[in-house]
Amino acid sequence: MKAIKTFKLIGSALMVVVSINAWSQTSESAATSTQSSMAPAGGGSAKAARQANRALSKKVLRALSKGGVNTSRINAIAKGGAVVLAGSVTDPTQSDKASEVAKGVPGVTSVKNSLTLKEVGQ
Repeated sequence: MKAIKTFKLIGSALMVVVSINAWSQTSESAATSTQSSMAPAGGGSAKAARQANRALSKKVLRALSKGGVNTSRINAIAKGGAVVLAGSVTDPTQSDKASEVAKGVPGVTSVKNSLTLKEVGQ
């Protein structure tokens, strides 16, 4: 039984990663990626981008928590201002509330809500 849950968790994580990579680019993000590819290959810019993405993820989770959303089963994955909310909630209103709160966080350019509804105890 635990193996099935583990495979489900791994499969869900894989789907989130694939969906992040499959996002279509807008002209703004294409311009940003063009500018970043023209930057000198010092390696520091990639590290700074990862740190900025982690910081934005933490800001979103903090805002969700302060906004009354239970974040114990929610992951916020940020990439260049685009945020994916992945995980599960126990109430459908929590999913909508999470999207609205995340959109209000400074630095967030778009929000994709991939939260699923799970009943308590599942």
